[in-house]
Amino acid sequence: MPVRNALESLTLRPTVFLRSAWPWRSLAYLLGGALVGWATILVVLALLVAGTLLSVLVVGFAGFVATVLSGVVVARVERWRLQLVDFAELPDPHHPITEPGLRAWLGVRLREEVTWRELGYAALSAGLLCWMDALVVGGVGYTVLATLGAPYYISDEPLQNTFLLTLAGIPLTVVLAYPVTAWAGARAAMARALLEPRTDERLVEVTRSRARLVDAFEVERRRIERDLHDGAQQRLVALSMQLGLARLELPPGSPAAESVAAAHELAKQALTELRELIRGVHPQVLTGRGLEAAVGEVASTAPLPVELDFTLPGRLPPAVEVTAYFVTVEALTNVAKHSGASRAVVSAWLERERLILQVRDDGRGGADPGSGSGLVGLADRVAVLDGAVTVSSPPGGPTMLRAEIPLPEEGQPGAGASPVPSRARASPRAQPQPSHGLVPKLGEERS
Repeated sequence: MPVRNALESLTLRPTVFLRSAWPWRSLAYLLGGALVGWATILVVLALLVAGTLLSVLVVGFAGFVATVLSGVVVARVERWRLQLVDFAELPDPHHPITEPGLRAWLGVRLREEVTWRELGYAALSAGLLCWMDALVVGGVGYTVLATLGAPYYISDEPLQNTFLLTLAGIPLTVVLAYPVTAWAGARAAMARALLEPRTDERLVEVTRSRARLVDAFEVERRRIERDLHDGAQQRLVALSMQLGLARLELPPGSPAAESVAAAHELAKQALTELRELIRGVHPQVLTGRGLEAAVGEVASTAPLPVELDFTLPGRLPPAVEVTAYFVTVEALTNVAKHSGASRAVVSAWLERERLILQVRDDGRGGADPGSGSGLVGLADRVAVLDGAVTVSSPPGGPTMLRAEIPLPEEGQPGAGASPVPSRARASPRAQPQPSHGLVPKLGEERS
């Protein structure tokens, strides 16, 4: 198994370890650590003095900002130096700068948590680690020179005595390779623990990249929907009209009339299926009129009465509306296929900067996420926006699906506006009927 760092090199056989480059690499790493620490002390002191002397001017503030950001430079140098004693890559945890200019760079760096961790590491390196590095390197160097160089500086002792001291220094020098490598490996492990990206930082970046992929996917869905709506659908409409006109011009009962009539019906069926496909890709009403209107259109075509109870202040961010819409569509599809319900209620409102979406039905209950009902896909879609889906479906019903979707900070709708309730927007099949406890009113449940 290949050795990847200084600590692992200590497990090698002594003959292999002593013939390797690890002791020399460790010594160079510690010597560099002492020099970097002393240089950091000098630079930081100079910046603080300059900032203090120039504090009466605006430029004096730059000295203090540079002191805070000195940790970024020290950490970058340390990541480069770690290659001496640790072959594992230490990635840069800083976020890339997307905007040009010094102000954008400063704004991003000063808000990052890793910048302050790097400042703490720079302070630790300059205040403690560099002195320990110097102590280890100085102690080893003094011991080696004091033993191997004894015949050169001891003149009041017989040569045979100093020669014996030199001979004793050879095995001592060999033994000292182990503590030097051990301290270098421990120091490198400490630096890695402080400077490597945290797990939550990696998860944040993964979540952001997943959100970017979802956004790109939604843009592509809208492009496909637009192409189908403006292209294929218009051609099918024109084809259906031409077949209808041709049908009127042919004598009734003729073989050609029957063929044209059949073709006309097929064209109308294809047009209906294409419209359903377009609605499934991305409904135009969702883009034009918002979530409530899009869900109302779905409710109007549902095979069972669907009551809507929306209390929203206006339009929501596009990503939230798209996610909530498809969650509603999938939930109502499950209700129609699996629940045996006679009615359903879709409710939506804002609560603590989150969209709460509930779909209830009076069916038989017993919904199982692992039975292929699409509940896992709903949870995955909502999780992209850092939301959550919960399902309550005891045997015998009722079933309640609840999705909580946080609103992006830059897109919180209706700040300070009073919500306008929109109850009584129900599907045509929804007739007023008393509740028998199967589907309690959502307003009562929220109170």
